[in-house]
Amino acid sequence: MLEENKVDVLEAPLRSAPMATTVINIQPETSVPDHIVWSLFNTIFLNACCLGFAAFAYSVKSRDRKMVGDVTGAQTYASTAKCLNIWALVLGLLLTIAFIILCATGSLMVFQAISEMVKGYGGY
Repeated sequence: MLEENKVDVLEAPLRSAPMATTVINIQPETSVPDHIVWSLFNTIFLNACCLGFAAFAYSVKSRDRKMVGDVTGAQTYASTAKCLNIWALVLGLLLTIAFIILCATGSLMVFQAISEMVKGYGGY
């Protein structure tokens, strides 16, 4: 016995309900650089006068403010961290160059003093 399958065609409803729409406003994520990698580099390598550590602290504060959603506070802390990073980098490079110059001139002076001692004793 075979049964026939019936397909009912659905028609549009006689009276449709008004459609309700929902609008969701998604604010674009503002990009605030927190300079945390630069601060970490300055803290580890060029920590002149502890400016790198202070910059790292302000970078962490900037990241915290960004996570909370306080864009203005994040920008303020990021600006301070950037300024401290620039000063730490400049002072670190100047101190490194001064140290290299001091070592180079010091070794030349030691070499000169040794050669004068050898000449004074009637050396070779």
